[in-house]
Amino acid sequence: QVQLVESGGGSVQAGGSLRLSCAASGRFSAYAMGWFRQAPGKERELVSAINRSGANTDYADSVKGRFTISRVNAKNTVYLQMNSLKPEDTAVYYCAASAVVVPRTLRDYAYWGQGTQVTVSS
Repeated sequence: QVQLVESGGGSVQAGGSLRLSCAASGRFSAYAMGWFRQAPGKERELVSAINRSGANTDYADSVKGRFTISRVNAKNTVYLQMNSLKPEDTAVYYCAASAVVVPRTLRDYAYWGQGTQVTVSS
């Protein structure tokens, strides 16, 4: 099992930056990691994912070129650097862990953090 705790959310003006962190317990390097977000009234969506080694990453089209996912296995931590933030990025952001080698769907992620709020004002 793995436990996940997100931090780094907050309020920022459009065009600003935030860096989210997700600290994990357990065998962190054995899990692919993902960042998801959920805005009010909307379904939870995948923002970015990274494989176990950190060599492969994936991004939603809406954040490509603005967000960067990374991980430091020695620190049991995954990060999401968010630049050029837009009001439509406002959501609760969750990190999640998957034991599936190449997770494809939300159901592939068995472990979830409690979420951190990101609010972007125009």
